[in-house]
Formats: sequence, structure tokens, C-alpha cells
Amino acid sequence: MELSGRHVVVTGGASGIGRALCERFAKEGARAVVVADVDAEGAARVAASVGGMAQTVDVRDPAQIEALVDAAEAAHGPIDLFCSNAGIGVAGGVEVPDSEWQRIWEINTMAHVWAARVLVPRMLERGGGYLLNTASAAGLLTQLGSAPYSVTKHAAVAIAEWLAITHGDAGLKVSVLCPQAVRTAMTAGPDNDAARVAGVDGMIEAEEVAEAAVEGLRDERFWILPHPTVSEYALRKARDVDRWLGGMRRLQKRMLG
Repeated sequence: MELSGRHVVVTGGASGIGRALCERFAKEGARAVVVADVDAEGAARVAASVGGMAQTVDVRDPAQIEALVDAAEAAHGPIDLFCSNAGIGVAGGVEVPDSEWQRIWEINTMAHVWAARVLVPRMLERGGGYLLNTASAAGLLTQLGSAPYSVTKHAAVAIAEWLAITHGDAGLKVSVLCPQAVRTAMTAGPDNDAARVAGVDGMIEAEEVAEAAVEGLRDERFWILPHPTVSEYALRKARDVDRWLGGMRRLQKRMLG
């Protein structure tokens, strides 16, 4: 997909990867960029900078996602590319309270489901469309120190796979954006274990993720990997998962103690 002349919607667009995506899509010549975020002021600021449209939306609410799609299409016509990008991190293991499991599940996984529930029928009816779901390298590998993040990002990859298989022949295109560590608010702070582990191959800027996303969309690749080494890690995991698990335990001991 070429971005020029396209109508694009980005959730989580007020900051981080979402902001960088909005800016890059506008630079590529998108005819409309809709910046959606629970942070209304941030969304308005980014929208103003790219000549786009701001929408306040909490992706934990499926009704708000549907309202976002309706508002975007009422203003700019059919959505060509919907980037389900909003996400959060929660540290800890199975002891994390149910309320936090539910919160991250709704934002990191169900938001993709709810967006697809609204968009897929519309896209198929008009012959196609594109979904870009931001997951993480954690969705292909794991996230040391965070069971909720790892589980929800695996699920985000899984729903994208299912959509691509089920509707790909009908014109629906799907990609998953799977970076490792990116310099955003989620990875900020000197005691951020998740950032330290994910950054083992280097912390990159959100703009580099956006560049990888544009290239991946142009090639219509399912996996978009801003850190190319993730592909090799996934291959090692598939070839010998027991050896991979042992290696991850050693990495955990080295990185987290």
C-alpha cells in the first residue's frame, strides 16, 4: 500500500509510536489523518501539526471505537488504513491483580477485536482495506518481567493472523508491527525492567518504527519488524523451543537477577 491519497486512522496517536505514524503518514501524502487518543489535548496537538482530525476515544469501550470509525468516515469517506496502535505495559507475573489483567487485555488485545468487528464488514463490502495492528516483539517471543504484556501481545498477533487467513482472499490486508524497545513514555525511567530487557538489541526512536511501518505497508508484509534481528530469534524459537527457553532463562538471570 502506498500512503499517498489514503484515509488513515491511528489510535494512540497523541504520543510515541502513534504520533510518529501520524507524522510520517502525513509526510507520505495521506489525504486525511485521524489522530485518536484518550488524551484529547495530545490528539489535538498532533492533529494540528499534521493538518489532521482529532478524535477523543478510549479503546477500552467498543462503542467509542465504533463512534470513531463513524466520525472518520463521515468526515473523510471510507477508511483505507486503520492503525490499532494504542497499548500499555503492566509489570509482573500471574500475581498481577485481575483488574490490571482486564485493563491491559482490553487495550492491548480487545481493542483490535472491536476495531475489526466494525471495520472488516465495511472493508469487505467495498472490496478491501488495510489493518495495521501494533503488537510487539513480545508477541512473537516473550516479555521478561511482564506476563500481562507478553500474553496480550501474543493474542494481538493471533487475531491479526486469523483475520489475514480468514479474509485475505476477499481483499483484507493485515500487518502486525512488532518492535522491541522504542524510546517512548512506556520505556522511560532508570528502573524500567521491561525497557532494559527489550533494549538488549538497542533502543530505537519512534520515527524509526514509523519508517519501518511505511516500508512494510508498501511491501504488504504481515510481520513488520523494526528490529530485523527479531526474525532470527523467532526462527531459533521455532527450530528448538526448549533450547530457546533455556536461553531466555539465562537472559532473565543476567538482565533481571
